[in-house]
Amino acid sequence: MQIHELPRRPNRNLDHIPGDYGLPVIGHTYSLLRNSHKMGKHMLDTYGPVFRSSALFQRTVGLVGPDAARFVLLEGEKNFAAEPAWNLIIGGLFQGGLLLKDFGEHRSHRRALQQAFKRPVLEAYCNSLNYYLDEGINSWPVDTHFDLFPRLKGLLLENAIQSFFGEDPDCDTQALSRAFIDMLDATLTLVRKPLPGTKWRRGMAGREVIKSYLKSQIQLRKANPGNDFLSSLCTASDEEGRLTDDEIIDHMIFLIFAAHDTTTSTLSSATRILCQHSHWQTRLRQSFAAVQGEYLSMDDFAALPELDWFFREVLRMHPPVPGITRRTVREVEYGGYTLPANASVFVSIRLMHYLPEHWTNPETFDPERFSPERAEHKRNSFQWLPFGGGAHKCLGLHFAEMQTKIFLFQLLRKFSVALDPKHAPQIRAVPLEMPKNGLHIALKPL
Repeated sequence: MQIHELPRRPNRNLDHIPGDYGLPVIGHTYSLLRNSHKMGKHMLDTYGPVFRSSALFQRTVGLVGPDAARFVLLEGEKNFAAEPAWNLIIGGLFQGGLLLKDFGEHRSHRRALQQAFKRPVLEAYCNSLNYYLDEGINSWPVDTHFDLFPRLKGLLLENAIQSFFGEDPDCDTQALSRAFIDMLDATLTLVRKPLPGTKWRRGMAGREVIKSYLKSQIQLRKANPGNDFLSSLCTASDEEGRLTDDEIIDHMIFLIFAAHDTTTSTLSSATRILCQHSHWQTRLRQSFAAVQGEYLSMDDFAALPELDWFFREVLRMHPPVPGITRRTVREVEYGGYTLPANASVFVSIRLMHYLPEHWTNPETFDPERFSPERAEHKRNSFQWLPFGGGAHKCLGLHFAEMQTKIFLFQLLRKFSVALDPKHAPQIRAVPLEMPKNGLHIALKPL
């Protein structure tokens, strides 16, 4: 069976696999939305690392563990496809993005997009990230509690537009930001038709705003490219030839969405953890003494190993994307069970990051587990996967790492940060891990 032959809806014939479907109609949806980690751990403890479940009106085979991740992600036999799995979630709004391509087409487009993440372009990103993040953080209130989440979300979205689109004096950044926010809001709606007054309609209108802007810029960037993502993408080539204008637009829209939302999640988690483990604020701040100047350069990252351990541990405990979804292209065998063709498969990243057979005291925040002396993440090359793995491993992982580390550097060198004692943060884990009720903090100048 070819990918284009797969039915839109996944195969529901999974009764031969251990597990249960939960309540009639809604399945485990309530448990998933309330506490997805607890729900997944219950299924793992009850049924083992291969189980069936049902949530959000879809029956799925859950797979847990590094071996399962390697089996699904290496795609040696082209048994698993990303496009039909993700299309039900983000298709329409983010159509044509790299995540929604498979096999030969995916490899061709990925080679072209890699041109935009070469060293000279990343260095230009690094400079702009330092400037815009420093400027944004300095604009926040001090010595008073405020909700960090909306400010962080707005700062990172504006920063992503500026970094990816480059300098354009005529660009209406606020209009593009509003359009992206409408698109992001639309991903969470169950009504996926452009009916009047719906989030989906506003999201599709937002896509047209961004598409129109990008269309007006492509020829200008091809004629006079700069060191920004859009320019690099416009001039990128692969063995099959240049990307078309429509392909450039699709990739730009998707990549800004991916870069913005996942980094917002990571920095929300990192800030909350810094408040809960305040000695790491001091420890990181002391390590920054190795940096000359007020900006981080790409060469500085190697001199900040503790910042890297902190970054990795935040992503272990709080991966922005809870798991990886795929569809089986054909019938396959795993763990003694037959996965039928066109079955929905979910590899849980978060459950894997808490397996006690791979991590020492996995419920404990312990960045030193990533130190050279312990190197727990090297016990299995597929046990730490916040950026995925295999052919679809996140193309922007270095950009995301750079953005996160620069934010922490610019924040901690000027401020200490503390949670509002009157506010108890709650976490929403699906579809991305985000603060459910805001993130109320106070900044105190050093």
